[in-house]
Amino acid sequence: MQESVVELTTEDGILDAFVCRPDGEGPWPAVIMYMDAPGMRDELRDMASRLATVGYVVLLPNLYYRVGREGGYGFDRALIRTDDAHRERMHECRLSLTNAGIVADTRHLLDHIRADPTVAGGRVGAIGYCMSGQFVVSVAAHYPEAFGAVASFYGVGIVTDEPDSPHRQVERIQAQTYLAFADEDPWVPDSVLQRLPGIIESSGWRARIEVYPGTTHGFAFKERPDYNRAAAERHWERIFELMRPLRAA
Repeated sequence: MQESVVELTTEDGILDAFVCRPDGEGPWPAVIMYMDAPGMRDELRDMASRLATVGYVVLLPNLYYRVGREGGYGFDRALIRTDDAHRERMHECRLSLTNAGIVADTRHLLDHIRADPTVAGGRVGAIGYCMSGQFVVSVAAHYPEAFGAVASFYGVGIVTDEPDSPHRQVERIQAQTYLAFADEDPWVPDSVLQRLPGIIESSGWRARIEVYPGTTHGFAFKERPDYNRAAAERHWERIFELMRPLRAA
């Protein structure tokens, strides 16, 4: 396994991203993994590495780079639960992100991917968790010819009343999309799950919805109290299945 950090110049600063790829010359298809609210940490790097071991170049960008690298690296899960200031700082960072900002960042990530000789030509994959569920839907809509497979796990903000709500642009998405949700999730209203099938049908969006029974928000992360081993392994099976066509392209 090869690991590195790349720094990309954007309109707003230096976007740093963790990159991992299999040993060997490749080329391999690329997948962008978008972080959840606690930010960059070993748990996410390990998940990116697990995906890379089966034949992908995986980029894990630090989405909080605009507010400073120190604030964007690894908010402590224990402190989030017990320290009000720590938790509030994480939420400040989370609220600093916008769909438009992530779309702009993704253009630079895609440019880097296209210039990487270890990356195969063809479409790219995207995976989002929690806050980044809305981001992967947004980037798939804004770069329809770039993305071939998109997965969101307990993604928030996919359907809102805001003008930039991702669901308003899903008719543009060409990627096969997988939307997974927890059985009990205070961050994803039941009304969203009720509306999504109609949005998919009316737009022609190639999206599949799955609700994981007996789970709560965060079930895929080993270091969270909501971790559910069976559901987490199913989540990996779904990712491998969804991304596999990228390798055949």
